[in-house]
Amino acid sequence: MSFASLAWFARHEIRLAWRDASAILFGGSLKRRIIGGSVLALLFGFFHLLAYSFVSAALRDGIVPDLRTLTLVTGCALLSWCLLLSQAIESVTRAFYARGDLDLILSSPMPAQSLFAVRIAGIAAGASLMAMLLATPVIDVLVILDGPGWLLSHLALSALGILAAAVAVGTTAALFRLLGPVRTRSVAQVVAAIVGAAFAIAIQAAAILSFDDPSRLGVLTSDWLVSRAPSAESIVWLPAKALLRDPASLAVLLLASLALLGAVVAVVAPGFASQAIAARGTALAETAAQIRKRTVFRARPPARVLREKEWVLLRRDPWLISQTLMQILYLLPAALLLWRSFGEGANALAVLVPVLVMASGQLAGGLAWLAVSGEDAPDLVQTAPIAPRQIVRAKIEAVLGIVGIAVAPIIVVVSVLSLETALVAAGGIAIAAASATAIQLWFRSQARRSQFRRRQTSSRIATFAEAFSSILWACAAAFAAQGIWPVAIFTAGLCGLMLLGVRAMSPRATAT
Repeated sequence: MSFASLAWFARHEIRLAWRDASAILFGGSLKRRIIGGSVLALLFGFFHLLAYSFVSAALRDGIVPDLRTLTLVTGCALLSWCLLLSQAIESVTRAFYARGDLDLILSSPMPAQSLFAVRIAGIAAGASLMAMLLATPVIDVLVILDGPGWLLSHLALSALGILAAAVAVGTTAALFRLLGPVRTRSVAQVVAAIVGAAFAIAIQAAAILSFDDPSRLGVLTSDWLVSRAPSAESIVWLPAKALLRDPASLAVLLLASLALLGAVVAVVAPGFASQAIAARGTALAETAAQIRKRTVFRARPPARVLREKEWVLLRRDPWLISQTLMQILYLLPAALLLWRSFGEGANALAVLVPVLVMASGQLAGGLAWLAVSGEDAPDLVQTAPIAPRQIVRAKIEAVLGIVGIAVAPIIVVVSVLSLETALVAAGGIAIAAASATAIQLWFRSQARRSQFRRRQTSSRIATFAEAFSSILWACAAAFAAQGIWPVAIFTAGLCGLMLLGVRAMSPRATAT
């Protein structure tokens, strides 16, 4: 196989990756691309200012690779690496199950093993690029304030991305062999969601248990952790030292990551084609089984049928499970803080309220998009012998029902400790979830559920309105839980005005 053929296929993978990323970030018309690019530029500038605020303070005393610095850098690196590993697992799983070019690759005159090796290398390159982008604001500020030597940190970040991709490919291939193609698709997505949130939740849990403070950086720089950390000469600090520009550590980390990726490619690439064929055959078999499946007909109210339909579609789709599970997992620190503050009164519980309200609003927004805009059979639903208002009502009930199930256990425990705080939290959750659902109804546009990752491209106004709505309702609920009702009412009124403005800008309002 010629090098030119491999290079052509590599360029093809890069074009597909760029097209996918461009659709997620700037999808739509030229106007939307300009607006999206402007918003990203503003966010990029904001992150640089935020990085300057704490990097400049750290440079006043000098960045010395002592234990406190090593624990902080290692903790931040692990947090980012877990996110990279989560995204890499999802990319590998999609390469098994969701890529539609398998027939084209297998029918080409080029060896499938080499092509899949290039595809795995592409996943590693994507993970490395994401790692460098996450740290770009901090490194840029360090370069400006302390010299260009900090550019070497990009090599360490690239090595961490390669390491995440190698672990993701090896883990997914091992799951495929152990569990088979049917279970791997669901298990891998659940693993990706858990890995993405695990370290952040663990750090937050440690902060809550040790210091009664949900701050993650607090526990990473605490005397408690530094006193229990290994010595500065330990190999545990190799990635942190590489990020801090130590040449020997950087060389070891980069060579080890490349060697691990090469070993994984050598082991996995030869069987990648057969595994992809098995995964595709499983998907087709599942579809045929669903068509052949027969159930006993029972007369039930149409609204109940629609609610159950939404719940069944969410439960059986592994791609959607991974997206919603991540949001639900972030409720665990709130539950832990509740357990930690048990018996300490309403003041200790007040910190839970904004966390619950914001998480519920974000969860409701994602589920509402699936139910309202992500309908895969809109013509069938619209032609059903049921009023359109009943259809919308059933979808809203399905969304709010899932949110209610997720937060109900925490609300019940809070009500035992403080009924007033529980009522404030329940009210804030209901209003935030209803607001996010209403925004999705105002800006609904038909799409497929498989485009869940790109739902933010349907309307930038809806995306930011949903985020700001959750934040404002969380602030209002936090003030109300602390008894500061005038500020709570003012914040709630501000959010109401914002929602009225968003409603006026919605396509359905402007059309009328």
